Amino acid sequence: MKRVLLFFCILLSGSASLFSQTQPIPHIDSLSGTTNYYPSNEKHLLKWTAFIIPAAFISFGVDAIKNHPLKGLNNEIRDEIYEEEPHHFFHLDNYLQYAPGAAVLALNGLGVKGRHCVTDQAGTLLLSNILLSVTVNSLKKTSHQMRPDGSAYSSFPSGHTAEAFAGAELLRMEYKDVSPWYGIAGYAAAAATGYLRMYNNRHWFSDVVAGAGVGIASTKIAYWLYPTLKNVFFKSRLKHTVIIPSYQNGAVLLNLVRNF
Repeated sequence: MKRVLLFFCILLSGSASLFSQTQPIPHIDSLSGTTNYYPSNEKHLLKWTAFIIPAAFISFGVDAIKNHPLKGLNNEIRDEIYEEEPHHFFHLDNYLQYAPGAAVLALNGLGVKGRHCVTDQAGTLLLSNILLSVTVNSLKKTSHQMRPDGSAYSSFPSGHTAEAFAGAELLRMEYKDVSPWYGIAGYAAAAATGYLRMYNNRHWFSDVVAGAGVGIASTKIAYWLYPTLKNVFFKSRLKHTVIIPSYQNGAVLLNLVRNF
């Protein structure tokens, strides 16, 4: 178990270096949607340095598919996790994966303003999910890796982990100027999701690491693409539109409000 904790410390420490990165994003303090939050003359550069960590995570996972020492490492970590007795499966990971992304919209709904209005937050989150879904499903089909429990050839990479880390990176980017603890909490939830995927015998360690890389990269690309897509396709339509999250009868709802 010490080795498992060590590797997750490495995973979190690698992700933690993201907290020192900055990205010029216009500050938004209104939900009205009457301001163009992404001016057409603003340059949104996709810096390669921002992808060093996610690229390293993905490369580690890809290398583990054919690298025998890394395959051995996967087996050793799995064996160490299963040394715990009694070993009961938890389904919390099926819900925890959405927690960081949902927190972004919930905080804005509770009055804690992020760097963008809730409409743009929701749009960036949606675009990030589209990117990671396409990437994860494509890699699952091409890699054809057996899950640890032998249930299917769809182990690599972990989609749950990708979803969780995509939301965690969005939470960090939106609220890092308010408090770094929002991002830290998001990344902690994402790491817990990855651990539970291994604890439930659904993924190898390399699947989880690669999933984290895919999730972080998807959000970073979404931040770069979304302003252009919004200005080209949705500028006039979203100008008077607001999406407000709410909670009712045990369900999280998104309320669409539009001024005509």
